[in-house]
Amino acid sequence: MDKLRFQSFGSGSSGNCYFIGNASTGILIDAGIGVRSIRKYLRNIGLDFENIWGVFVTHDHADHIKAVGPLGEKHLIPIYSTRLVHEGIQKSYCVTEKLYSSRKFIEKGQSVQVGDFTITAFSVSHDSTDSVGYTVEYKEKRFTFATDLGYVGEEVASHLVQADYLVLEANYDEQMLEQGSYPVYLKNRIIAQTGHLSNEQAGRFLAANYNERTQHIFLCHLSRENNLPEVAYTTIQNHLETKQVIVGKHVQLVTLDRLTPSELYIF
Repeated sequence: MDKLRFQSFGSGSSGNCYFIGNASTGILIDAGIGVRSIRKYLRNIGLDFENIWGVFVTHDHADHIKAVGPLGEKHLIPIYSTRLVHEGIQKSYCVTEKLYSSRKFIEKGQSVQVGDFTITAFSVSHDSTDSVGYTVEYKEKRFTFATDLGYVGEEVASHLVQADYLVLEANYDEQMLEQGSYPVYLKNRIIAQTGHLSNEQAGRFLAANYNERTQHIFLCHLSRENNLPEVAYTTIQNHLETKQVIVGKHVQLVTLDRLTPSELYIF
């Protein structure tokens, strides 16, 4: 059986892009880094643009959509998202090559079959035109992405608790943000229910909702200014261990780097 594969190409405010697939095909979640970088990282794992069935966009902020224009219109990769996200993409200053023939509209809660992958979008709370997370199902495995969200609502939680593997935002350390140099309006935006998820929020949710199905937790979109990988890791680890969930034994925990690709995970 061709095993599920995952690699983060970039995760943070400088650009987000994730590959999920198998040895011969796959999809991208977001395309917020350079086109040449995406192609380079794909070639490093033996793939190229013709092996990508589609790009599934979470929302219309620049660090998630920078490369969708050329990927869609030049390289003919379908760009999937909700109608509202597509409207935001068309208005975005950072998308100089607008989408036409490559646009594919999806509805939240309605699954899309792309190759061997079944993808379902669900609502998340963020201050964009529209925002979704995705659950990708492949050969009875479920991989859920929830990035850029102010809190974990019921719908998000229902997807995360059923995932074998999950990517969840741990954007900021609350003390680092409070004591940091950001202006008050920006701090308020980050901590709002339409902002970002803190290490504490992610840790509390994961500890309260852990179940034996969960095999890997990937922490994404760590802030450069208001977080550190070791702080995010330790915070989540401590929360899990209050419920006797031992990292490395019961579940694997990984912080995804902002600027460099992760290792290729084969499940």
